[in-house]
Amino acid sequence: MLSLESAPVIRATLPVVSEALDEITARFYGTMFAERPELLDGLFNRGNQASGEQRKALAGSIAAFAQALLADPETRPDALLSRIAHKHAALGVTEDQYSIVHKYLFRAIGEVLGDAVTAEVASAWDEVYWLMAGALVAQEARLYQEAEVDPRHPWRQWTVVERREETPDVASFLLRPADDGPPPAARAGQYVSVRALMPDGTHQTRQYSLSNALGDRLRRITVKRVASVAGAPEGEVSHQLHRTVRAGGELTLSAPFGDVVLDDTDTPLVLVSAGIGCTPMVAMLEHLAATGSARPVRVVHADRAPADHALRADTRRLVAQLPEARAEFWYEQDAAEEAGARTGLMDLDGLDLPADADVYLCGALPFMRAVRAQLLQAGVPARRIRYEVFGPDLWLAHAEGCDARPPGSRKQAPRTSRSVGPGPFTASCSSRTRSG
Repeated sequence: MLSLESAPVIRATLPVVSEALDEITARFYGTMFAERPELLDGLFNRGNQASGEQRKALAGSIAAFAQALLADPETRPDALLSRIAHKHAALGVTEDQYSIVHKYLFRAIGEVLGDAVTAEVASAWDEVYWLMAGALVAQEARLYQEAEVDPRHPWRQWTVVERREETPDVASFLLRPADDGPPPAARAGQYVSVRALMPDGTHQTRQYSLSNALGDRLRRITVKRVASVAGAPEGEVSHQLHRTVRAGGELTLSAPFGDVVLDDTDTPLVLVSAGIGCTPMVAMLEHLAATGSARPVRVVHADRAPADHALRADTRRLVAQLPEARAEFWYEQDAAEEAGARTGLMDLDGLDLPADADVYLCGALPFMRAVRAQLLQAGVPARRIRYEVFGPDLWLAHAEGCDARPPGSRKQAPRTSRSVGPGPFTASCSSRTRSG
C-alpha cells in the first residue's frame, strides 16, 4: 500500500524518473558490478548485460510497478511481480540481495538526477522500492517453501542419460537426479535453471523449459545453440552445453519454476509457438497425452523449415494420441517436405479458433506481438492469452493498464531462440530472448 504522502510525489516525479531510468540502470549495474564482481558469477546474465536488455527490463519493471501503485494505492500488484518471483527463485535470489540492489540503485538515482532528488522524493521512491522488494520476497519465500528449496543451496546435480540431436542447432538432454532421489514436482510449462561453468572459470545461468512429461523420474531440456546475429554475440551457455555435454556427464539444475503453466480444465486449448518456443508446448502435449485428456487442442507452430523444427516428430506423435487435437505448421522454406504444412509466415485467419479457448504463446517478441494482435482481432479475450518470453521481458503489453498496441504486421519473421536466462530484478511482466 502506497502511503497518502508518497502517492502525489511519485505521480509528479514518475515522468522524470521514467525518462532517466535507462541512464540510472546503466549506472546502477556498472557501479554494482565494479564493486561487487562476484554477482556476475552465476547470478546475472553477461549476455543481457552486454546487450542492454537487462537494464531496459529493470527500468520497465520499476515504472510498471509505480504505475500500478498509483492506479490502486490500496493494493500490492502481486500478479505483476509473479514472473519475476519465479525467475528469482530459479536463480536462488535471497532476501539480503535486495539491500545490495537498493544501495547501488539509489546511489545511481542520486548521481543521475542530482538536486532533483530531495529528501521527500528520495523517501517516496524508497517506499516504492521496498514495497516492490517486500512483495517479491514474500512470493519468493512461498515458492521456496512449496518447492522445498533452501535458497542458499538451490542447486542439484543431474546425470545426462541421453543426448539427442533434434536439428543441426538443437539438442535435447534427458536427465535423472545424480543422487537417485526423486525429482522435484513440476508442472507442464515450467523451466529449470542450468548453472554452467564457463571456460574463464565463472558460472553463467540460463533457464530452459522442461520439454517432456513429468510423470516419471526423467526430465528433458531442449537447448538451441544461439548463433551470432547482427553483431550480437553467440549464446555462450548454449554453445558450451552443445560443445561439452554428453551422455554420462552431469548438469547443475535448479528446481522447476515458472507461472505460465497448463491448467487442468476442459476448456479448449490453443498452443501457438515459433522456433524453439515449441518446448513448453510439447511438455503440455505430453501431459495431456499422459493423462488421457479429451480436451480440444489446436497446435499452431511456425519455423524456418521442417529441418529446423525441433521436436516435430514428438509433436506429431502426441497430437495423434489426443482424440480432439489438430496441428497446423507454417514454414518459410521447404514447406512441401511436411505433409499439410503451409508456406510463409503464420496467419491465423480462417483457422476458426474458439473464442473461449485458453491460448498460450511462446516465441520471439515480434512474433508474439503479431499473433496476439490477430487473436484479439479474432475475438479472443486478452485475459485468455498467456505468453512465455525467453529472456528479459521487454513487452509490458499484457499488464493491466499497459496495453501498448503491438504491431500487427505479419512481416515479422516467426523465429526465436531458446537459450535463456535474465538475471534477477529484471523481468517486469514475464519470464525469459536471445541470451544464450
